[in-house]
Amino acid sequence: MKVEQNIQRLKYLLSLYKMTVEELLVIVSEGLKKKINKEEIFSNDINLSYLKRIDKVFNKGLHFYLDPKSPEISKDASIFFRKSNFGVELNIGAKKIVNQFEEFKISLSAMAKLAEINIERTLLFYNINQDPKKIAQEIRATLYPAFNSDLKEFLKALIGKFAENNILVFEFVETWNKKEIANVDGFFLNPNVIVLKRRQISFRREIFTLIHELGHYLINEEEVEELDVQNLANSKLSAIERWCNDFAFYFLVGDFDKVIRNFGVADSSNDYYFEDVIQISQSTHLSTIALFTRMLYLEKLSAKNYKKIKGDLDEQYRKKIDDEKKLKELEKEQGIKASGSAPKPINSPLLISTLQTAFYEGIINEYDVCRTLNIKPEKLDKYLQ
Repeated sequence: MKVEQNIQRLKYLLSLYKMTVEELLVIVSEGLKKKINKEEIFSNDINLSYLKRIDKVFNKGLHFYLDPKSPEISKDASIFFRKSNFGVELNIGAKKIVNQFEEFKISLSAMAKLAEINIERTLLFYNINQDPKKIAQEIRATLYPAFNSDLKEFLKALIGKFAENNILVFEFVETWNKKEIANVDGFFLNPNVIVLKRRQISFRREIFTLIHELGHYLINEEEVEELDVQNLANSKLSAIERWCNDFAFYFLVGDFDKVIRNFGVADSSNDYYFEDVIQISQSTHLSTIALFTRMLYLEKLSAKNYKKIKGDLDEQYRKKIDDEKKLKELEKEQGIKASGSAPKPINSPLLISTLQTAFYEGIINEYDVCRTLNIKPEKLDKYLQ
């Protein structure tokens, strides 16, 4: 069976994803003895089965390709049209995630405008020539919530504080066995959207990523990146990335920065202040490697000793991830259902309040609310009281 497609829409997607026709053909021909050729997918009348294969790549829905209206390639439509280089070579999974939230951002902005909801930026603009420590102390007074030793609850409180200041934070969750795991930890989309990857195994990493992306928001520099929190001392980091890392550190460390500065030189005689570092980590939710990196910068720790400590911490982190992966694979082999339900992303209060107002104004219906929040209809009353 063949259907009439709008070829301009396929060309738009290739441009959006920075993908060549040859790269697309390799993906859509996977598993086929007879490979699909260029003429077959760029025909006005395309085999429906081929179109379905194409949509498995882009997840737009078949209606997208059949729409006769040609999409406009503009900077407003996507960060991929506003920026050509990112902090990481994005894989297809990452590009899908970014595109998904870019479209959602545009949709939510239109919804807010119709409902006359003000979700404009409220915080000042800064730049990397300003002292990240001073800015962190200033912003901390506005955005730092009451400390909670529970990492997830602290993250939720941060997201709530951000919402109070019209910064919209989204989480996305990927299952461990997903085919196309997005190689991205977080990103900032102008003017006020931050997206985080759920890190069930390391909420500390997710918290640091959130504050790092807040740095990007403050200096208004869009970025999509895989944040290597195990390698904060990387000398190849750009000035922007180093500023955002410094900002995140000072925002989270607070007054404990003074404690670190009062350390003597860390060596084997004082066990590298390991117990103190662990206590500060628990009191700030900064990772131990972030704290040891700061000690390296402050010349409280030699490069040789830092390398040794980092190697041990890296090995512990890798083992933790490997153990988690092996457990999941074993459960799958033995047909054991993973304990508990799939993790749900944290919903920003700003998102919920926007949806509530739009619903009461008649701009969206109950189905739209349930679909956006990924909830069952019987739980709708909890959000629409």
